[in-house]
Amino acid sequence: MAKVYLETPLTREKALNLKAGDEVFLNGTIYVARDAAHKRMLELLKNNEELPVNLKDQIIFYAGPTPPKPGQIIGSIAPTTASRMDPYTPAMYEYGVKGKIGKGPRSQEVKDACVKYEAVCLSAIGGLSALLANKVKSAEVVAYEDLGPEAIRKLTVEDFPVLVVYDAHGGDLYVQEIAKYRKL
Repeated sequence: MAKVYLETPLTREKALNLKAGDEVFLNGTIYVARDAAHKRMLELLKNNEELPVNLKDQIIFYAGPTPPKPGQIIGSIAPTTASRMDPYTPAMYEYGVKGKIGKGPRSQEVKDACVKYEAVCLSAIGGLSALLANKVKSAEVVAYEDLGPEAIRKLTVEDFPVLVVYDAHGGDLYVQEIAKYRKL
């Protein structure tokens, strides 16, 4: 397990260098999208249509930020349960997304898609919404404004903390941690 400072976009080479358990600090652009936005994007992909935003080699953060208070860039922002996006994730990886940020375990189908499409699943710690919001240096809605907090947002982040939970080689942080516990 390593501490990695990663500049986005998340290219294939960068994704392949990440290992389950790595502590990653993201710098650059990430995108925020949740259920409703993913549903729309999946329909576009099924119809061989372009997405409203080019997400190839990008990272999507599953979150719904609160409105910013005066003087804030973004309101509180924290990860949502990642497994809710499992029906959409393999298709997004096939399209070219290289990373997803959420919280909690994912399905075997998602873990297999990480290996097949050389992508990663990352986790941000829930309950740290104010800390995560402070890591956001700019935020703008770039698609599906009608979805309100579920609109697609482009964030510029600095030292945004995440963990690699599933890597492109089949590594699984949850399995690793269970194995450590069982040895105790």
